[in-house]
Amino acid sequence: MPVAIPSRQAGGVPIVAVTRWLPPPAVDPLVAAGLEVRYRAVDEPPSVDELASHVAGADAVLALLTERIDERILDAAGPQLAVVANMAVGYDNIDVHACAARGVIVTNTPDVLTEATADLTWALLLAAARRLGEGERLVRAGGWDGWRPGQLLGMGLEGKTLGVLGMGKIGSAVARRALGFGMHVTYHNRTESPRAAALGARYASFEELVAGCDVLVVTAPLSEATRHLLDAGALKRMKPGSILVNTSRGPLVDEAALVEALRSGHLRAAGLDVYEREPALAEGLAELDNVVLAPHLGSATDEARAAMVELACGNIVEVLAGRAPLTPVAPA
Repeated sequence: MPVAIPSRQAGGVPIVAVTRWLPPPAVDPLVAAGLEVRYRAVDEPPSVDELASHVAGADAVLALLTERIDERILDAAGPQLAVVANMAVGYDNIDVHACAARGVIVTNTPDVLTEATADLTWALLLAAARRLGEGERLVRAGGWDGWRPGQLLGMGLEGKTLGVLGMGKIGSAVARRALGFGMHVTYHNRTESPRAAALGARYASFEELVAGCDVLVVTAPLSEATRHLLDAGALKRMKPGSILVNTSRGPLVDEAALVEALRSGHLRAAGLDVYEREPALAEGLAELDNVVLAPHLGSATDEARAAMVELACGNIVEVLAGRAPLTPVAPA
């Protein structure tokens, strides 16, 4: 029989508000821990009013990246709230400082989705470099009339330079895969990375990185310092004919400026899994043939999503039991 964890409220079993539908194991780990689960089993993000109502009186909130947990939502939850567990690596949707001011612990789900996201990054990179999206559309539309020696020529990768913007765990996993393709790797990070050095990757300034690589992969976290880091000026400094891939967060790239860089031919191609105003796209982006568009699939494997659910639930169970969280987030 599960043992009930004492609530921060006077008496009763702690309440966990889960903001939307989760893949298996869903809320089973929370139920097994003896917690009362308020499960919004709808695979759509809630409105702000719905979210405020759903979290009212909860001891814990399990949120997804589609939910903005700010002061209004924290106030709606109430002073008993102990933890906000974000089912994502990034936590730009959580006001971490407002949580800290209220004594609310914030957690995320690092590590368990690293390999899945790196795989998806490479899928976009290869599709953009070899024009797979254009080829697939040509075949489906019945426009392919047979092999031609000059048809849809793309970029070969051997001997080219891969630039990694943000050499964390995902960036390192992306760089590790580049070695098998015979690519050189440069990177830019806030600090030099021993992990990158072990891969033979060369540290570069941001300016050197964008100007010197043939493929630029964005894996840096979103913050006020990185918002629109790749603006019109940075995109213009990229090597003519190079490729941009973003699997981090959309607002790192000025999407309108990217459209112009792709339309003009300054950039050969792009592969995007994330967007500035998801699910909306910048005007003209969807009409471009030289961009591969994915619907935020970075961690979308059975294994990764199940592990993310388990870790988010595990963080809640630990905090509500009075123990340290498994993967805490500290205010920057």
